[in-house]
Amino acid sequence: MPGDTLGRLESLLTGIYDLEVGCRVGDFLVTDRQAFPGECGNASGDEQLFVSAVDDELCMSLYLDPAMLERLERQDPSDELNQDNVADCWTALEGVSHFLCVAHNAGHDRPVSRLMLELQAEIDKYVASFLLLRRQSPNRFPAELHTLLFRCTRIDPALAAGHESLYRHASRYAARFCARLEPRLRALRLTDDGTWLGELRRFYRLSDFGKLRHIERLAGA
Repeated sequence: MPGDTLGRLESLLTGIYDLEVGCRVGDFLVTDRQAFPGECGNASGDEQLFVSAVDDELCMSLYLDPAMLERLERQDPSDELNQDNVADCWTALEGVSHFLCVAHNAGHDRPVSRLMLELQAEIDKYVASFLLLRRQSPNRFPAELHTLLFRCTRIDPALAAGHESLYRHASRYAARFCARLEPRLRALRLTDDGTWLGELRRFYRLSDFGKLRHIERLAGA
């Protein structure tokens, strides 16, 4: 079923951050845009999280393109992440990251900004991809990952819908954070004591302002 690969990516992220959000992304997955009302049904892109409030209750739906999910089922990045499935993997990871970030913060009665959703998603794509690649080749550090994710990707103005500066801002901050994390990951063995995970988990639970300040302090260190 289309949710198998998605569920494995969700488990990867919840494991990294030690999250218990009380729901699964597959239960909120929509693969038919026409199920959304009005202009939401006409939006473009392979991934989009829809969030609304009804009678003080948070409602979410995650749209993922069905053709993309089918491709991921045929080439599951949990088995092998490569040049043929990396773009689809990052799209799916972004959607799962957005879903988990909103659900986690809602569960703790905390707001989360669009900037932080995008920043956290970029970090999640980097860390999750690193772990997938190290599972495949435990003795090789994927040095090209940072460049590929933060320098070689481009923002599609049609998909950004006027928010290009927000996406660039999120990418810059995420790139700084991941660059500071990289030496720790280079020294990582699969039997590591998990101190690097503690750092990631503390960062995940910071406020929006706290995350930006933390990255700025790292950059100035």
